[in-house]
Amino acid sequence: MFQKNRFPLLKFLSIALIFVSLPIGSLGQVSGGDRGMAESMLDNVRDSIKKNYFDPAFRGVDVDYVFEQAKTRLQAANTRDSLMITVASAVMAFDDSHTTFIPPSQAAAIDYGWRVAMIGDECYITRVRPGSDAESKGLKPGDKLISIDNFKPTRKNLWQMFYRYFLIAPTARVNMVVQSPGEAQSKTLSIDTKITKTAKVISLQNYYDRGVVKEGWFDTKKLHEFAEFGSDLLIWKMHTFATSDQSIDDAVGRAKKFKTLILDLRGNGGGYVDALKRLVGQVMEKDTKICDQKMRKSTKPQTAKAQSDPFKGKIVVLVDHDSASASELFARVMQLEARGKIIGDRSAGAVMESQFYEMEAGMGQNLWYGASVTIADLIMSDGKSLEKIGVTPDEVMLPTGKDLSENRDPVLSYAATLAGVELSAEKAGMLFPYEWPKE
Repeated sequence: MFQKNRFPLLKFLSIALIFVSLPIGSLGQVSGGDRGMAESMLDNVRDSIKKNYFDPAFRGVDVDYVFEQAKTRLQAANTRDSLMITVASAVMAFDDSHTTFIPPSQAAAIDYGWRVAMIGDECYITRVRPGSDAESKGLKPGDKLISIDNFKPTRKNLWQMFYRYFLIAPTARVNMVVQSPGEAQSKTLSIDTKITKTAKVISLQNYYDRGVVKEGWFDTKKLHEFAEFGSDLLIWKMHTFATSDQSIDDAVGRAKKFKTLILDLRGNGGGYVDALKRLVGQVMEKDTKICDQKMRKSTKPQTAKAQSDPFKGKIVVLVDHDSASASELFARVMQLEARGKIIGDRSAGAVMESQFYEMEAGMGQNLWYGASVTIADLIMSDGKSLEKIGVTPDEVMLPTGKDLSENRDPVLSYAATLAGVELSAEKAGMLFPYEWPKE
């Protein structure tokens, strides 16, 4: 299970139950055993939430009623996917970014060949895998995603698309309505998914920790990347807070040679609490309170201890809609302490602390599943939570669809000018080339 000194890598944000309108990828008929197993999963997940959820009042949710209604709906479910969707829907009643049902893993690798992200209030295609069906059908970075299988993504519900397509019910084909930069008319593309059979996951522990449940957000093996510009600027692309104290110390030690540090947290979905504390302690000259950890029975301050010889130069932090959890906490601490300037897009607003509870079901052949349960809300030093609010940058700057299509990064380019470094948007876009996971 997740250790309590970690923030999870998940970024689920909302509640609207849109699953029923989506196509179902697996149409296997439901047996009595399937239904009974789903009921057992529902009961176990309910019990885990009732025992461990941070708010003893469950944020006003009538837990028993919600799960009894879900059990009734299980009787009408006619596919295995719909069974899992029903269990997931009950958990979503909490409207909590970090309380989530994790179903048994798929015995297949799912590669849609595309990645998307919210930029401002619009959803854009950000990556297209070379050689994929998506590429052959004409999908391109910079295309605005208007809808996918009749579902319109927004900042509030984009997580549902990832949750459905990458975890709950992967599908063999998606129908996208997109609009390319400079074109007045939209177009509809029917794109096939590449599905490769794999060995079944024996335990969900590594499956969950690796971030497979959020494949659309973090799928690089790189933890840190750097770009140096004389003695004026170090750009640190930090992909995750799921990293060691030593790696934090090494990166900050490197930054001390430069006048300005740009910490690029765009796409960073969080990680370990200890790594967050270490980083804050390495850039502050005093012990700094990050937040209050509000648990079921107590409230505990989370404080970063100042490290000897911290980085004292200028700090610029880049965030976007995919910056979540520990990334948001770090950015907000920099704002509250007037230590750094935040640039980019409003962050995810997925800031709670959770623990993962692994469970198993089945006779003869075990199926591993689980629940991520929020064990604490995190209250900043201004008395406010970032949950569903996020961090609003000091300067909001967004790339356009044309920037994405031409691999330009105007946000990083602008940030570099604050350090007195001339870096074109074209060169900025080439600094940290994206590498698709191996098929």
